[in-house]
Amino acid sequence: MQRSYDDTLLVSAADPQQLGEGRSNRRQFFRVGGLFAAGLAASAALTPVSGWAGALSKSTADDVTILNTALALEYQAIAAYQVGAESGLLQKPVLDVALKFQGQHKAHAEVLSSTITKLGGTPVVAKKPSDYGFPTESLKTQADVLEFAAGLEKGAASAYLGAVPQFHNKDLAKAAASIMGDETMHWAVLLNALGKDPVPAAFIA
Repeated sequence: MQRSYDDTLLVSAADPQQLGEGRSNRRQFFRVGGLFAAGLAASAALTPVSGWAGALSKSTADDVTILNTALALEYQAIAAYQVGAESGLLQKPVLDVALKFQGQHKAHAEVLSSTITKLGGTPVVAKKPSDYGFPTESLKTQADVLEFAAGLEKGAASAYLGAVPQFHNKDLAKAAASIMGDETMHWAVLLNALGKDPVPAAFIA
């Protein structure tokens, strides 16, 4: 069976020939904007000013607050990929990549949770997927799922970017920067699969 453009790009994102082939068709086919914005909004809803962009952390307790905000964001991403996986909309190659990304978010969550506990804090608890208010009624195609996931990943990358300079413990800042790099790679792969420029700017914000 011939793979669709988005299947091929997710699995072989580094192939320049595949990157250029059929791009105009993908742009006409995929709906863009709305679901991407919904993903960004969902991420922003879990990044309160007090957790990310307030005054610099001055204590371990402040660091725990930032880590718990990050943990909540990771739980949201895990739930979002679960909704996508269970939607029946993802073809096998795309589903495999989505589950890989979900597994990496689970790894982030495990590290964050254990770090919070070691620092004497109490990790936040994950919600049920249905409690996040995802726009499931708008997810009607594989492209819709990818669009929403891309918005979440961009929001997560931006959130970690805001968190890195806030930490009192600079080892935690380094760890957050490492996670941010992974979120950014997820975002780039998803943009590529949607026929968009995978690196749209020299900086992220």
